[in-house]
Amino acid sequence: MPVRFQLNGILIEESEVPPSMTVLDYLRESEGLKGTKEGCAEGDCGACTIAVQLPQGNVEAVNSCLMLVPQLDGLSVTTVEGLSQPDSPLHPVQRAFVDNHAAQCGFCTPGFVMALFAFEQSGEAATAETVHEAIAGNLCRCTGYRPIVDAAMSVDCVPEKHVPPALEHSSHYTDGDEDFFAPTTLTELVKLRLEHPNAYVYAGGTDLGMRASKDRESYGRVISTSHVSELKRVEQSDGSVTLGAAVTYTDALPVLDEIAPSFAELVRRIGSRQIRNLGTIGGNVCNASPIGDTPPCLIALNAVMIVHGPKGQREIPAEEFFIDYRKTALNPDEILEALRIPLPQPDMLFRAYKISKRFDQDISAVVGAFALEVEDGMVKSARVAFGGMAATPARANACENALIGKPWVFETAIAAGTAISGDFTPLTDFRASEDYRMRVASNLLRRLYHDSDENDFVTEVMSL
Repeated sequence: MPVRFQLNGILIEESEVPPSMTVLDYLRESEGLKGTKEGCAEGDCGACTIAVQLPQGNVEAVNSCLMLVPQLDGLSVTTVEGLSQPDSPLHPVQRAFVDNHAAQCGFCTPGFVMALFAFEQSGEAATAETVHEAIAGNLCRCTGYRPIVDAAMSVDCVPEKHVPPALEHSSHYTDGDEDFFAPTTLTELVKLRLEHPNAYVYAGGTDLGMRASKDRESYGRVISTSHVSELKRVEQSDGSVTLGAAVTYTDALPVLDEIAPSFAELVRRIGSRQIRNLGTIGGNVCNASPIGDTPPCLIALNAVMIVHGPKGQREIPAEEFFIDYRKTALNPDEILEALRIPLPQPDMLFRAYKISKRFDQDISAVVGAFALEVEDGMVKSARVAFGGMAATPARANACENALIGKPWVFETAIAAGTAISGDFTPLTDFRASEDYRMRVASNLLRRLYHDSDENDFVTEVMSL
């Protein structure tokens, strides 16, 4: 079946490009739309930013270098060329860039324009904080960010209320020896996984997509999870929140803001808005990277992984899900269906910290997550987890033992930080040395204590 989508208002039915072709290459090579640029080919620079409108009407900025053409099925795509025609007035975002002198060499400008177009279409109020977040995934090396921010703040644009027409879904797209499967039910997904054990299970593609964008690999067979309704659910019961494995970071943020604001703030530092609109927490978990951002939080919050296979459903505690370097407890014929996070108790102290060289758009050196129950000044229970300290994300048992049953005072935090040396022997790599990682992990206990003291003032290095 062909892939059907709208491109700048024109219906496209595509059946003659490889499934592993990136949207960026398709736009430039097949459609001749050169305004979408390739800078980094890994979703860091934002030069390839386009806007996609989902079937329900939301407009989101995404990195076209990380998307495969079949992922466009059912979407409405806008590139910078689609904002205005040569003989028509500029779009308000484009006009704002001109009026505020927000372009110099111009290479990055279309990406900035599209990121801000999607931001304006979202209806969010333009503040210093929201504009910063909207363009954090776009890099400029010559103009300087002040005129770009000024342009964003000056736009007077009413979001367009337009829902794209419903298009017939393509559940199987093939070209030559490549296949892209897009099942819509969990039953179909499990069946395809069983029939094609060597196929790539593809969620947002923000990691796996680089094999096509940077390495120019062909995937052979891909099974997409993006259209499986059971994997897109966000449900809250009396005692827990369930996030489907294909829920994007963006769609998970509202509920995380409600139940664990510190977790939500960490998620906002994962990549950029373009990345978060594609990437999924389930994908981050199944990637099983020792420096993945979300696993330590899930372990500290005592989350459970719900997996599904031919024999049905089973549950795995988050701390038991990661069994070796980039290896999970999933059987070859199983997929991650959802994550269930118990609702934190009102008296729980939960904090998550990401340590990286840059605030935005950087990979972690250390991630620490802490969930403490403090009653009458005493630590009743503690769950502490770290990423970047071992081959897998893991709990810090010695640290926890140094906390439980002790008064929650600064001296206890120092002792618990010292105890971490009994939990981990981190490696030295190009991100951080063993000594740095150990010192940072220990110091995070001090940070946790200061953050928990309402009378203590913590100075933030970065202020928006």
